[in-house]
Amino acid sequence: MSAGDQRNGGDRAGDTVVQGALWPEVERAEVLARGAALKWASVVFCRPEHLERLSQYKKRESQRTVSVHTRLKSMVQSYLEGVGWGLEQLREARIELKEVSQTLKKAGSEADQNAEGAQSLERMREVSANHCQLLAAVSNLPRLYSVRTLVLETERLVESRRLLEAHAHLMDLEHWQDDILWQLHGAAGRSRSSLSQEDKELVQKYFSGVGQLVEALGKELWAVVSSALALARQNPTPFVSAVRIVEREEALDQSLLKERGGPQGRPLPPGRPRCWRAAFFQVLEEAVSARFRSVSYLHTRGPGLAGHLSALQHGIMADLATVRHLLEHCVPAHYQLTAAYLRASHRCLHTHLAQVSSWDLESGEIFAVLNWVLHIYNSPDMMGDPELVTEMDKEDLGPLISTEGLEHLQKVKMKTVLSVCYLQRSVSEWMHKALQVELQDWQRDQEPDTDHEGFYQTCLPTIITQMLEENTRVALMIGPSLRDQTIQMGLYEIENLLNRFREALVEFGKDHRRNLTNNKNEFYLHYLLASISNCIILKKSTESLQQQQSSRSAGQYSRTPPNPMAALDRAVRRACRLVMDQLLLDLQPFLSGLLTRPWLQHGDPTPKLCHVLEGHLELYSRVRPPCGQRLQEEAQWLMVVEYVRALMQKKLVCRSGEERRLLAQQMLQDDQLFREIFHNMDVEGSEPEVNPLALLPVLADFIRLKDPGMLTLEVSGLAAKYPDIGEEHVSVLLDVRGDVSRDIRRTVLDLLEQSAPPLPAGYRPIFTDILVPPSTMAFCLPTAKCV
Repeated sequence: MSAGDQRNGGDRAGDTVVQGALWPEVERAEVLARGAALKWASVVFCRPEHLERLSQYKKRESQRTVSVHTRLKSMVQSYLEGVGWGLEQLREARIELKEVSQTLKKAGSEADQNAEGAQSLERMREVSANHCQLLAAVSNLPRLYSVRTLVLETERLVESRRLLEAHAHLMDLEHWQDDILWQLHGAAGRSRSSLSQEDKELVQKYFSGVGQLVEALGKELWAVVSSALALARQNPTPFVSAVRIVEREEALDQSLLKERGGPQGRPLPPGRPRCWRAAFFQVLEEAVSARFRSVSYLHTRGPGLAGHLSALQHGIMADLATVRHLLEHCVPAHYQLTAAYLRASHRCLHTHLAQVSSWDLESGEIFAVLNWVLHIYNSPDMMGDPELVTEMDKEDLGPLISTEGLEHLQKVKMKTVLSVCYLQRSVSEWMHKALQVELQDWQRDQEPDTDHEGFYQTCLPTIITQMLEENTRVALMIGPSLRDQTIQMGLYEIENLLNRFREALVEFGKDHRRNLTNNKNEFYLHYLLASISNCIILKKSTESLQQQQSSRSAGQYSRTPPNPMAALDRAVRRACRLVMDQLLLDLQPFLSGLLTRPWLQHGDPTPKLCHVLEGHLELYSRVRPPCGQRLQEEAQWLMVVEYVRALMQKKLVCRSGEERRLLAQQMLQDDQLFREIFHNMDVEGSEPEVNPLALLPVLADFIRLKDPGMLTLEVSGLAAKYPDIGEEHVSVLLDVRGDVSRDIRRTVLDLLEQSAPPLPAGYRPIFTDILVPPSTMAFCLPTAKCV
């Protein structure tokens, strides 16, 4: 090794010692590097022949070392440049800070100099504040002078329910009050003082009428909202105006809260926010609750409970129909008025049924409540209506009666129906009570209730049907045998009830005839028709009970099997007979004027008869089919029979061919009027073989016939169509013509006697019900036959 190398090595060793003293990490790294180099050299040069490549390894390592030194120098150079740039920026910033500091000192000295001059402007500031107050007072004088007048005008508009105009005036008054308060507040701020309480009270006292107007307008609005259901059917304009005012107030509340909601913002006007939209729905719920309270609680206990629940059902569904079809179109879509009404009705029902359930209820009453809650309320006739299901989910409404309440009612019901003997006594008492309630309903001074199809009905079939079905269902829980005994007992009781019902109808008719002059019962006919509809409902219920009874148990009882269908048929026939009697009674005052000479000249009684018929037929349409159509048929037969009976009385005998023509023409006109009345009859089943209205044109043709010699052929056709026509009827027709000789009369009558055909099967006689009054002939011996 040369002296230079030794010196360099010494220098490096010295440097290493110095560096090791300064940075121990460097010494440790160098030791590790040397160890790694020795390890690598011992592996590479483990054999002598490997030393030949020593120069190559040395050259490669030298190049790598040079490359590393170059990168290190480049990196250190870039760091030094960055440090130099940063120092330059710091020097510039120091210079700028010195300049800013000097400027601030100058500004501070100038501000100190101007402070003394600002004190001289304090007086001018006070004058300016006074001037602003005076300017505000002058600008507000016209408004202040017109406040009283505008308040009175607004009161008049509120009283006359011109709500939109009244609300516009009220908004003007509130705007003026708010502006004045804000101007006073601004003037106090400019004078560096707060608005005094005295000023606030002065403004509020001057505008005290505004608060009273708000209360008056609110009362009128809520009165309109409370009567929305009635207004919707008559004139929904006030309700629409109320909704528009509520929406205006709600929008104004939101706008004011958004603009002045911060603690440093402009204060809200007095009485804001009003939250009238929330009050709208609260008033709506109170109106629903009032509707529930208005439902009559008469006969609520006992059999009347089912009728009370039925009245609730019809009232709720009618109100919901009004809300959905009328009120829903008067409010914005986001109101969801139908859903809101559903929620309110459900809450009121929940409260009402909780009250009913707390009573000491009997078995039938418990059944009525359970059946209504579990079946009717969720059926398609109420909340299960497809159109209502889309409005709200049933789960959102919650149960109508709590689970504990339902279990309590069911347990009480189970205990009271465990014996058939008790059942029979209970059912008999209930049916007796139900019949008494029905008889009391017949005396009411109002029409019977109607179902959703418009048919008359009372609560009797609902009470009977629900009671028997519930008893059958509970008996089935014990066993099929008890179920069959319960059904058999129910059928016996229905038969007894229908027999008593028919007797009550007879007494009802007698009582009505006794009080005709007093016009005591104006709705006698309406309740007769409701009784017929009730019988049809009871028929369906009876058939349902008979289908539930097992066939093996039908003959296991020693008593005669019940026959409620026969009793029901007798009751319906009696009611229909009373209805026809009432029709005849109403027609009687005008029948005497038919087929007389005044009738021939003016046709006077026929329009009155048609008017009476129209009134009765309209009422018959309120009866459930098929009895409604049957009543219309019977009315048609009765009218024709009475018309022909009037003809048979010979009050009009023709004197000439012209009179015969006029008589036939007037009869055809009457026939046309009758056909126009009956043409809308919807008669189910097959058409009758003999249409009674077809008889009048036949008789008119018989009277109008010009050639008496053709009467023989005409009578043959008449007898073929109406085989029950007798000689006395034909004789009267010949007398009415007034131009028939004795020979022709004898020929016609002999022909009729010889060719009298038997009555065909299914033929309904019409002339059999028409008796011909006996003729009084002068100079006739009573024991000899008149020729």
